[in-house]
Amino acid sequence: MDSEPASVGVLMLDIKGKSLSNREKNLLRRESVGGLILFTRNYESPAQLRDLVAEVRSLKPGLLIAVDQEGGRVQRFTDGFVRLPSLGRIGEFYEVEPELAESLAKTCAWVMASELLSYGIDLSFAPVLDIQNYASRVIGDRAFSSNPDVVVALAKSYISGLHDAGMCACGKHYPGHGTVVSDSHVELPVDDRPLTEIMRNDFSIFAQLTDILDGIMPAHVIYPQVDRFTAGFSEIWIEQKLRGELNFQGVVFSDDLSMAAAAAIGSPIERAKRALKVGCDMILVCNDPDSALEIANWLDSESIAKSDNIPLMRSRAPETIQDLFEQSLWESRVQTIRSYFED
Repeated sequence: MDSEPASVGVLMLDIKGKSLSNREKNLLRRESVGGLILFTRNYESPAQLRDLVAEVRSLKPGLLIAVDQEGGRVQRFTDGFVRLPSLGRIGEFYEVEPELAESLAKTCAWVMASELLSYGIDLSFAPVLDIQNYASRVIGDRAFSSNPDVVVALAKSYISGLHDAGMCACGKHYPGHGTVVSDSHVELPVDDRPLTEIMRNDFSIFAQLTDILDGIMPAHVIYPQVDRFTAGFSEIWIEQKLRGELNFQGVVFSDDLSMAAAAAIGSPIERAKRALKVGCDMILVCNDPDSALEIANWLDSESIAKSDNIPLMRSRAPETIQDLFEQSLWESRVQTIRSYFED
């Protein structure tokens, strides 16, 4: 692993294709840019991915490179990668054999993390810690279970697998997205439940895991019984409850500031300003290169472009990760996943 800088920029952005354009190279070099998130459109093959990551690292070695590689319907890299089950499929085993489910959660997390780390990718935004609700258009089987106690049990095993591989764990979507039907990518979800119900169920999951989570991503959901702002823009949810009541010391990532649910805050700069004000360490701006550039310009001009916490999310993989695919442990764990989840 490269030696880590003392601090990096607070902006995480994306790129358009499978290699870097000159415009993107210039933007990644900016002091305010500290992260890159990859999507399916950025992937063609294992060889191409290695070349892309190498190109990015040559520009800025300390950049945090991330992806959503949860498994199931949210797995950005598929061809040439191990096909991972959704967390909900792992949760189904818990109903009949809890110890097996916990073992599978740990194995899936280790395989997912080890494979990404071997390509030089630092982080998958995982695990999903929402309560499972199949009425939710955005969560559904991305969550382990509808039972908070099961979510906590399986999440502990999953996080242990990530850490064993050398990857940090980033739980999402705080304090809980699974009970709302709306998809925050395209509309603004509202959760009208009273605070007592949210605290007893969704919030309790995060409360039991903050001591082992390295990062947390808040939901673009409004909980009007608590605050008029979505959680990612809320002083109550981040400063008071997450940082204060739960004493969370890790990295807080905003969800994508270009999502429809974030638009109510105002312009791209106003969204960035608000997210940072309430305690987000790193802000994500995806699928909107003009806004990413606008925010980078603002961050640089305001001299608030860096954070000391973000480098803590970089890869902690052992040197042996370079020989991962020749290891018997890798082969045995991949076979375990295939034996239980391959259709």
